[in-house]
Amino acid sequence: MRYRLLDLLVISLMLAGIAAHPVQADVSKGGQLARQWCASCHVIGDSPATVVQQGPPSFRTIAGSGKTAEQLRSFLTHPHGAMPDLSLTRAEIDDLIGYIQTLH
Repeated sequence: MRYRLLDLLVISLMLAGIAAHPVQADVSKGGQLARQWCASCHVIGDSPATVVQQGPPSFRTIAGSGKTAEQLRSFLTHPHGAMPDLSLTRAEIDDLIGYIQTLH
């Protein structure tokens, strides 16, 4: 019984360690996703490539908003406002957040 509890404790600590260290975001993939899916409404770089709708904040504005990665993840995970539901994977969301965070 004592060893079983110890085993459970060790396994729990290992799982907590895995959850605490997420996989590194791929910033270049995040930039590609931004250009592919977001550039029609948001300014991605310093200037829009095409005419952009009024209203949606630029990625630089989002980066400077002070939102944490968890807040951005929550926002991108749930459909909201006029933004289309892109059904991004967790990895794609992490890549996109990584890209946004480079724009500080």
